Amino acid sequence: MSYLSRESSSLSNELWSQIDSTVVKSARSVLTGRRFLHLVGPLGAGTQAVPVDDADSLKETDAGGLKTVSGRKFIQLPILYEDFKLLARDLESADQSGLPVDLSKAARAAQNCALKEDKLIFFGKPEFGYDGLLTVEGARKIPKKDWSTGENAFTDIASGITYFAEAGINPPYALAVSPDLYLQMERLQPGTGLLEIDRVSKMLDGHLYLARALGQKKAVLAGCDAINMDLVVGQDMAAAYLEQTDMNHSLRVVESVLLRIKRKEAVAVFEE
Repeated sequence: MSYLSRESSSLSNELWSQIDSTVVKSARSVLTGRRFLHLVGPLGAGTQAVPVDDADSLKETDAGGLKTVSGRKFIQLPILYEDFKLLARDLESADQSGLPVDLSKAARAAQNCALKEDKLIFFGKPEFGYDGLLTVEGARKIPKKDWSTGENAFTDIASGITYFAEAGINPPYALAVSPDLYLQMERLQPGTGLLEIDRVSKMLDGHLYLARALGQKKAVLAGCDAINMDLVVGQDMAAAYLEQTDMNHSLRVVESVLLRIKRKEAVAVFEE
């Protein structure tokens, strides 16, 4: 039996295809981290752990014929999931009428799972040993001014880029901001006739992203080249079959992913 257990269901191949399309489209409408992070994989559902290197301290040591690698640890890929149901009567009604099955619940589950992925990328899960861009120790902290006035957003972000340049963190750079800060930059810059957000976006070569997972009043700048960080995908997001109970079908949107930060200096967090 495959990992997704689809062969144990009575759902048609055509319906599974529709579910797959819905899950992918709905997840893409939410996912932010994947838009700027280098992806490794999918490596497969059986991938349980991957090496995470500290690029600045990685080295091989030799102790009398015994060699080990320091600056490397192996971390489990966590599983993220969201469940939903398809009602048997709805499927039967669609089959009799010829109308498409309403997959709104599948879409919502995919969006929720995508939001969990972004929250893992940005905030990690420190209690389980997972670093996030805003929580990793060693990231640069930059005091954030009021981005709703003057050119504070532009100067703060320019300060972050200057820090990266001085630290030897090369482009590309990506800025992820919470929805409120994104809207604060949607205003004319005094004396320039330009929107603040357009000036910032140009400085970042267009790598400016609204991230719903950030909540409010949060922004992070990342040197997102693969030598600094990446996103490992084991099982890519897909729908799995769980069981049929009370004649209804239980399914799960599931994936396994891990953010690897190889150079902590490649993260700059703006905080008040």
